Amino acid sequence: MCLLSYFPAGVMPDADALHNGAIFNDDGHGYAIVDPIGNRIIVDRGMVARDMIKSFVETRRRFPDGPALFHSRLATDGWVNLLNTHPFPVGGDPRTVLAHNGIMPLRPAKHDPRSDTRIVAEEFIPKAFGTLRRRRARLAFERWIQPWNKVVILTVDHRFRDHAFILNEEGGIWDDGAWYSNDMYQGWSPSKYRYAWDDGDLAVTSARALESRAAVLGPTDALFDQARRGKPAQRCWNCQNPADYTLGECPTCGMCFDCGEKPDRCLCYVPSRRLDRQG
Repeated sequence: MCLLSYFPAGVMPDADALHNGAIFNDDGHGYAIVDPIGNRIIVDRGMVARDMIKSFVETRRRFPDGPALFHSRLATDGWVNLLNTHPFPVGGDPRTVLAHNGIMPLRPAKHDPRSDTRIVAEEFIPKAFGTLRRRRARLAFERWIQPWNKVVILTVDHRFRDHAFILNEEGGIWDDGAWYSNDMYQGWSPSKYRYAWDDGDLAVTSARALESRAAVLGPTDALFDQARRGKPAQRCWNCQNPADYTLGECPTCGMCFDCGEKPDRCLCYVPSRRLDRQG
């Protein structure tokens, strides 16, 4: 799952929201803050959520004038260690870093200890997309990672037009000036995520998605309602039915918008996964 949080210049982090995201994404935590005056990116990583959140909040207070990000990892590929903790420099250049939520469409080799995101940042992007400074390259990279992957890029490379970029921004949530890659920053509760049985397989469905499913009467009505509220019409890339990416999953077919898996394979919202992986 992971939780990737982005804070524009001047926006302070909500420590409680970061703690909520770290509860079930506790395989490493890291942050990056742009210092536009010093023309540098301040980066730190650690394995203890409490310590890293405290460090991020304190450092952010000292450097509020540039964009920042915070990432809590739930490991899918690669070893659980500091070397696989986000953010990562792109192509080894410390002037540009990225953090990611999702599963990259690239799998590490059998004995490669690196995570998929680390491999993409270190090797794949420089070879396939260059420095990402051109908008065309970022759009191509965004298409390659597919809609359920979300990436934040911070840079002090003068060749970029801005210090920060969010790829697949529409898949996340803006709340009180900050952007979150999913709603885990709100905290977990039984009323928020509940289980539903489907053909013998345990699937996890957000309460909001269930409510949305009951409310959707048909594609035309749903699209009309979105247009009336001034929201762009969105469709699930699996079943093509109306869907709100911020709900976390498709209300029709149940595809997870964070990992791209069907309900019977998605473990993004299963709290017991943390227990299984630690036991």
